[in-house]
Amino acid sequence: MSGPLQLQDLRVTRDGQAIVALDLTVAPGEVLTIMGPSGAGKSTALAAILGTLAPAFHLSGRIVLAGREITALPPHLRRVGLLFQDDVLFPHLSVGGNLAFALPPTVRGRAERRARIDAALCAAGLSGFADRDPATLSGGQRARVALMRTLLAAPGALLLDEPFSRLDADLRAQIRGFVLERIRREGLPAILVTHDADDARGAAGRVVSPLGLPLMP
Repeated sequence: MSGPLQLQDLRVTRDGQAIVALDLTVAPGEVLTIMGPSGAGKSTALAAILGTLAPAFHLSGRIVLAGREITALPPHLRRVGLLFQDDVLFPHLSVGGNLAFALPPTVRGRAERRARIDAALCAAGLSGFADRDPATLSGGQRARVALMRTLLAAPGALLLDEPFSRLDADLRAQIRGFVLERIRREGLPAILVTHDADDARGAAGRVVSPLGLPLMP
């Protein structure tokens, strides 16, 4: 169980124009949705939380995760995970190798690392897939491996950048349900960026614009 993700008067401006204005707390296990059309600032909000804003943007306010301020920390020290539109599995590694890549250095010993990988695959309904080539997986299987790899890195919060947009309707609903269930089971505060009302309804949480205005999905 992680602690809350607090965005305290978080503002991102460019050339004096406000692009992001968020002042809210995302509780452990909660999925907050940020909706809006392309170019509205959704991805900019995620970049601010990740610590990857381009120099052209100006950031103010505070980002606090589980009681620890992370506003000025480099991305790799923030403990914020990200799930993309693309699964971004490494083609030169097996499924197990992809998962092993995410394990923290504190997980030592071949047996312990293999146990973590096997448990993740079991949770994803992919037992016995450790030695598989990622190229042989279906879209849904790849999406589940990508999520478990992100979770194995032990993030304190999870950001979802339109992760279901490339899936067809039936698979989209299935994978969305799997991802949201894992977020709630892990007790992670999560932010979903989407322009799809079904995704927002599936998240079953608050829906806001990048400027913090409440929206109906």
